[in-house]
Amino acid sequence: NPRSMLSGNNPILKETKNWYLPLNDYEDFLNKWIIEGHKDDWKTNVYGQVKSWLNDGLKPRAMTRDLNWGVPVPLPNAEGKVLYVWFDAPIGYISFTQEWAEKNGKNWRDYWQSDDSELVHFIGKDNIVFHCIIFPAMMKAHGDYRMPTNVPAFEFLNLENDKISTSRNWAVWAHEYVTEFPGQQDVLRYSLLSSAPETKDNNFTWKDFQTKNNSELVGIFGNFINRVAVLINKYYDGEIPAGNESASELNEISKAAKEVETFLTKFEFRNALSAMMNLARFGNQYLQIEEPWKTIKTDPEKAANSLFVAAQIAAGLAQICEPFLPFSSEKLLTMFNSEKLTWQEVESQNILLKTGHKINEASLLFSKIEDETIEFQINKLEATKQNNKKTNNNAKPMKDEIQFDDFTKIDLRTATILTAEKVEKADKLLKFSVDTGVDVRTVVSGVAESFTPEECVGKQVMILLNLAPRKIRGIESQGMLLLTTKEDGKLAFVTPEVKVENGIEIN
Repeated sequence: NPRSMLSGNNPILKETKNWYLPLNDYEDFLNKWIIEGHKDDWKTNVYGQVKSWLNDGLKPRAMTRDLNWGVPVPLPNAEGKVLYVWFDAPIGYISFTQEWAEKNGKNWRDYWQSDDSELVHFIGKDNIVFHCIIFPAMMKAHGDYRMPTNVPAFEFLNLENDKISTSRNWAVWAHEYVTEFPGQQDVLRYSLLSSAPETKDNNFTWKDFQTKNNSELVGIFGNFINRVAVLINKYYDGEIPAGNESASELNEISKAAKEVETFLTKFEFRNALSAMMNLARFGNQYLQIEEPWKTIKTDPEKAANSLFVAAQIAAGLAQICEPFLPFSSEKLLTMFNSEKLTWQEVESQNILLKTGHKINEASLLFSKIEDETIEFQINKLEATKQNNKKTNNNAKPMKDEIQFDDFTKIDLRTATILTAEKVEKADKLLKFSVDTGVDVRTVVSGVAESFTPEECVGKQVMILLNLAPRKIRGIESQGMLLLTTKEDGKLAFVTPEVKVENGIEIN
């Protein structure tokens, strides 16, 4: 007996005419293009989902709907028909490119109809089928459009082990974040990137956010940068000392830049972020080993070389971190009095700060986030969760008002379940023998999905004693046990706060 969730009415079956996209005609094309052509360069989650669709066999899919809103079907005899949203929405990608191009003196065809262009769809995993099967089939059918270069779909990111939902206010809001964490935009960027759900669902937690900031951004990245700038200002009046321009350690800069570029072109953002951070780790370890704060007294030439090399690594980080930490990159460029370079320049040269180059005073890039700050954010989410429970509880409306005399007719007593057993051929029913303090009687109750018989025996409950008997599955039930429903949908007995004698009246 299906019913509409909106109106409560029963659906009515009707015949209607629709237009279909014959996806089955494009199976060979899609198999050759994706399954054979992109096995090695597309993400495994995307490739696997597309392969599953194709293995099951594609069927014609309706591209029109009977709705009173949407884009009307521009065909004769199509009154009242609108286009399926995933037919017209991708066409919108093309049309808004055309509109943008016209306003900016560009040719939109250079983006959509040229083999020299790169077309990349950044989407969520629930839209893979539309961007890898339906839209490509449409473009193939037309014939003049290029196929996507890649579809690096992401899985889902949860928040504190629960699905992000703006309607439930279960989210980290950007406008609140920048107010509560002033000047720390890059911390959130870093945390989100390091937890990016690239091939499987992942989870953002405030505790992990704190750890990534305190242990990695403050403890590794920021610590290295600060020590380099402080020591150069302290020992060399802010000028880059002379050093070995052929030092092998300098190769780590171009190596990191090339690794970051490789990972980014493969849409492996987490690996790209790790490659950048590995350069910071290397710099930190290098300083720890070299100890220029000690060798400045015993071997000044070695100390100068150590800080020359460290300064080049720091300058490299200023350039390489820009895709991930743009605000910090800008601060670093200012701190080291350096200009922004092209990526090719960073990859091709290891000397980014010449001897004698003047840098500015050190300033902290990141600051430690205290436990109290994180607890505030966690408590804020907990308050949201509790508020949602109040808002979303499905409490039924109050029943018709009764008079006090009606209430006095109800005989509620304490009782204890003596025995419990399943009712034959009834999955939801249990048969109880109940000591009411007045007598021992049989009660049948629909609690089998929430309790086993063994869990019920010995439990003190509340019973409506003077309810007229009625037969349930051929068993006469003499009363009703009081129950309520828990948050997980399971039933729970209403019980006295402390154990009392059976037969005590409930007033």
